[in-house]
Amino acid sequence: MNEWQRKYAATPERDVPFTTLSGEPIRPLYTEADLPAADQIGVPGEYPFTRGVYPSMYRGRLWTMRQFAGFGTAEETNERFRYLLDHGQTGLSTAFDMPSLMGHDSDHQRSLGEVGREGVAIDTVDDMQTLFAGIDLGKVTVSMTINAPAAIMMAFYVAAAERAGVPADRLGGTIQADILKEYIAQKEWCFPVDPAMRLLGDLVEWSTYNTPRWHPVSISGYHIREAGSTAAQELAFTLKDGLTYVEQAIERGLDVDDFAPRLSFFFNAHIDFFEEIAKYRAARRIWARELRETYGAKNPRSWLMRFHTQTAGVSLTAQQPLNNIARTAIEALAGVLGGTQSLHTNSFDEALALPTEHAVRVALRTQQIIAHETGVTNTIDPLGGSYFVEGLTDRMEQMAYDYFAKIDELGGMVEAVKRSFPQREIADAAYELQLDYDTRKRILVGVNGYTEGDDAETPILHIDPALERKQVGRVQAVRAARDGAAVENALAALKQAAAQERTNLMPFLLDAARLHTTEGEIVEALQTVWGSYTEVPVF
Repeated sequence: MNEWQRKYAATPERDVPFTTLSGEPIRPLYTEADLPAADQIGVPGEYPFTRGVYPSMYRGRLWTMRQFAGFGTAEETNERFRYLLDHGQTGLSTAFDMPSLMGHDSDHQRSLGEVGREGVAIDTVDDMQTLFAGIDLGKVTVSMTINAPAAIMMAFYVAAAERAGVPADRLGGTIQADILKEYIAQKEWCFPVDPAMRLLGDLVEWSTYNTPRWHPVSISGYHIREAGSTAAQELAFTLKDGLTYVEQAIERGLDVDDFAPRLSFFFNAHIDFFEEIAKYRAARRIWARELRETYGAKNPRSWLMRFHTQTAGVSLTAQQPLNNIARTAIEALAGVLGGTQSLHTNSFDEALALPTEHAVRVALRTQQIIAHETGVTNTIDPLGGSYFVEGLTDRMEQMAYDYFAKIDELGGMVEAVKRSFPQREIADAAYELQLDYDTRKRILVGVNGYTEGDDAETPILHIDPALERKQVGRVQAVRAARDGAAVENALAALKQAAAQERTNLMPFLLDAARLHTTEGEIVEALQTVWGSYTEVPVF
């Protein structure tokens, strides 16, 4: 070792930052001294699950290939869903348009120009029924990426399934519903923080008793990372959000083992290969320890962190977009070697627009090549025991606990969010990374280095403006045809229930959904009781 150190010291290093993408220093060599105790590594499927949540991992079953899709009206997205299923996708993931995410109907004045642009427009249960027409919701698992109005969209989904003859207890899938990360990073909200937390709690509680195959919240680091966080910040803030939801459910009187097995997570797969793998491994270990030791979970299924991974949208470049195929492949491989349960691979043209069918197919084929050609699924956790990976996993874990301590000093995650602590940390990290690119301290291929080459125009998906007019006409037709008095009664009952802190709102939301009440009408009814939210800017 001393001889190696002498020889290394005599060799000039390249003038580049030897750090992770997050700025953490990386030593030139890692050794056996960097390994943790053997019981912190363990074996797959056993506590603390560093090496994976299942004993057989991909030797028993591959990850679910779940491509995110949604644009235009429900008919167009239904066609895309069928296309993906026909090409080997094994689960559906729904992207909603901005008005739906913000709780506005398609004919609201703020929706103008945004309907169906970056996801599918869903205004009523009728749209939800059309969205999944011809798809057996009792067999296919469905993920829905929506947060502030998630409980409303879940009510639409349950009501649509009922119409198709599928009872709620047969529905399998996930709704994101991670409201704290909206205030932290994604900035799509409908209500102030406290009532928004109450609505999430209602959804988790109702789901515990009514949808045993459903994950009522997907605790999401993805958007935190997309906002510019470091890997450690993504890890820490995501887990602290999740632990806050656990505490809320316990305070409502739920037994931790009744709901914790159905909590799921959603992480980013960024371009720093080993840092991402270490993040996933640390996440499993921390979650298992906290659920078992802090919250007293006795069911081993409560200790499991099952997570979905999506490759990093923020790593895609509009310049030389074909380079994004390589980026996505590397990021996807990190997700697989990190032990993900499901995976979305971004399409190479997504820095420009919603993806074309051609780009989506390439993205899906990327996963299939990893699964069937590379050999990485032949053995479980092939990087387990790596000096570097294990050392980096330990470092990631320690940084997460350092953030936990800071958040606890502020009074917990809800209070930290209200005081903009995580928002400020992310803003600072994003600035530092952008500065590295602007000064060429870091090279971004095709953007600030290696910029020569073919930059021909890339064909992109164009959303027909007529689809917005079509959707506006649809929601107005639904209003005209329904029982208006029944809708008004349902909204009045919902407002009365919202004013009573301990009343679960899910039954009232379901009543309104079945009567063709629109999402916007439900949101506005709740806002008359709870008010709206205005963010305090962070500088």
